[in-house]
Order: sequence, then structure tokens, then C-alpha cells
Amino acid sequence: MPATDPAVLAEAIATDGCVIVPGFLAPAQAAALRDSALRRYAAGAFHAAAVGRGAERQLRSEVRGDQVLWLGEQPDEPEQALLDRYEALRLACNEALMLGLFELECHYAVYPPGAGYARHLDRFAGDASRTLSAVLYLNDDWQPSDGGELALWLDDGRVLEVPPTAGTLALFLSERFWHEVRPATRERWSVTGWFRRRA
Repeated sequence: MPATDPAVLAEAIATDGCVIVPGFLAPAQAAALRDSALRRYAAGAFHAAAVGRGAERQLRSEVRGDQVLWLGEQPDEPEQALLDRYEALRLACNEALMLGLFELECHYAVYPPGAGYARHLDRFAGDASRTLSAVLYLNDDWQPSDGGELALWLDDGRVLEVPPTAGTLALFLSERFWHEVRPATRERWSVTGWFRRRA
């Protein structure tokens, strides 16, 4: 089976808790998603991302510098194609790991040059619903000198650095892996999501 097959990815999560998948989307698919994001961004649909939730929710650009747009009820064709891929992945992970994943929440994110996201976990305090994190990159012709890596702290203390290259998917257990978004010298685009279970 190909490395992008949902069953293969589920097995990797079962074994290691995380997997990096170059080519999860073909270049044309990643480009179509980026075009969708750029169109929505040009229409003014994005807003500054916050940290925390509820009464603790606040804008803190020194912690997190991206702008986001949640994918809503009327996805366009490239967005729906991604959501269909993610649904197959959700079902495979439930079958292999019995995680009880029942929904996906996800948004576009764009980081301007120089912006990042400090080291964090993808779980809110006291809320165990976010279970599996998925970060999909949409950046064409990304060069090592552009920076912007996802830094992922592994169980053995090593730091895995993932370049934000178009079509690459980073998939990892939300409660287990600390990570950060390092600043880049150019705009950095992604679709970031979380498969959730009922807490």
C-alpha cells in the first residue's frame, strides 16, 4: 500500500504516535487549496488567531502570530476533496486504534514573515477532546533558507524539524507532542486541524 494510504498512516500513529507524510497531496491538489485560501484571504475572511478559550481567550502576538479562517459548512471543491481524505483517515484511525474520533475541526492558517507560534500542546487544559493533530502545508517552492519549520519534540528528546513544503502532512497525537512553528522569511500557509473525540 502507498505511504499515504489511511491504513498505513493509522498504523504509524499506533506505532510511533506521529508520522510525517511528504506528498500526502499531489502538487496540483495543494496548489488548488492554496488558491482557495488566497481567494478567501483577499476577501478579508481571515482574522488574527487567539490563544486560550472562553474567558481565557486573548490575542498574544508574541506567542502566536498567524491569521486563520475556519473551514465552514460550504467548502469549495478542493476543500471538500481534502475533507473527504480526512474522513477516510478518521475511519482508519478509529478501526486501528479505537480512538472514538467523531469529528474534525480545521482552519487555514497564514503566518506573515517573522511570525511563529511558541512551543505548545494542542490540548486545552481540562479538555481531552482534541486527539489527533493534522497539519498540511500549502507552500510551493519552499527553500531551507525560508525557515518556518514545524519543530516536534519526540519522546526521546530529539526535535524533528518538518519543512512546510506543499503537500506534506504532519500527523501526531495531540496530548503527547509539544511543538512550535518557527518564524519564516516569507508567508507560510497551512491547513491545521484536529480530530476530536467526545470528552
